[in-house]
Amino acid sequence: MTLFPGLDAAFLDVINPRVAGDPMREGVLWTNLSRADIVAELGERGFQVSVPVVSQLLDRHHLGRRKAQKTLPLERHAQRDQQFHNIARFRAEYENSPNPIISVDSKHKEFLGLLFRAGRLYTRKPLKALDHDFPSAADGVIYPHGIYDCKRNLGHINLGLSHDTSRFACDSVAYWWDRFGQAAFPQATSILMLCDGGGSNAANRHVFKYRLEQLADRLEREIRVAHYPPYCSKYNPIEHRFFPHVTRACQGLLFTSLEVVCQAMARASTKTGLATTVHVLHGEYPTGEEAPKNYKKARAILFDEELPAWNYRAVPAKWGS
Repeated sequence: MTLFPGLDAAFLDVINPRVAGDPMREGVLWTNLSRADIVAELGERGFQVSVPVVSQLLDRHHLGRRKAQKTLPLERHAQRDQQFHNIARFRAEYENSPNPIISVDSKHKEFLGLLFRAGRLYTRKPLKALDHDFPSAADGVIYPHGIYDCKRNLGHINLGLSHDTSRFACDSVAYWWDRFGQAAFPQATSILMLCDGGGSNAANRHVFKYRLEQLADRLEREIRVAHYPPYCSKYNPIEHRFFPHVTRACQGLLFTSLEVVCQAMARASTKTGLATTVHVLHGEYPTGEEAPKNYKKARAILFDEELPAWNYRAVPAKWGS
């Protein structure tokens, strides 16, 4: 296929904020943009192309359109597209700055022991697992929390041994910054954190914002948070650029020890340069934690005027002095 110079880059720039994937299956990608939408977006970037050319571009980059299935009781959120435009704007601002863009999320918990795990791998001896996958038969539970560095195409996983809480998520980001981020982005004044709207980093959890303020003080950097709209977590870059490769690296392997898990996840890589680091984050993270009683009145979170529930900033306390 003959392409105009720069067309591929412009095409990827258009679709990247609107690409989703399956964290369990590598290479399963789709976009919710129509071909006409892409034609219009490319036209704004100076490329006058037809719908058939866009179809070729979609095939070239292994992308398809996915039809929504009417299985959810709630309707599509009214501000869904508006938030996607906000996220695209934030990413464009940070791409041209010395500040990092990180995509964060918790992977599903894993059990240690001889419990069956799906997948196949080459081995000299048969792999024998327990005939029932009862959690009570496990030797322990691990909670993987991932940080994907969008600019450098590098992934990091912190393995928690307690629970997936807001404090655990923020401690995970703090470890990544201390160990990798600070050296990679020495001139950074702000961090763009992309995340979904639920779990330990839920958009409606006061305790997450409380811990986020503490994280900003600890890192001495502003943290800008942008949440993906409801039912759109698969568009979070970590879901299709990092987690599927971690799943692939671990498929079929019995997690008989914490060391086995670390070694397996650290093998997650791609030919395009993705590499993975793994660390065990020791510590107790009990569930049920809440923000201080008067936190809602005293919080220092700076909410955006546009869709403030999903877009806000945590600024170090000393910046206000």
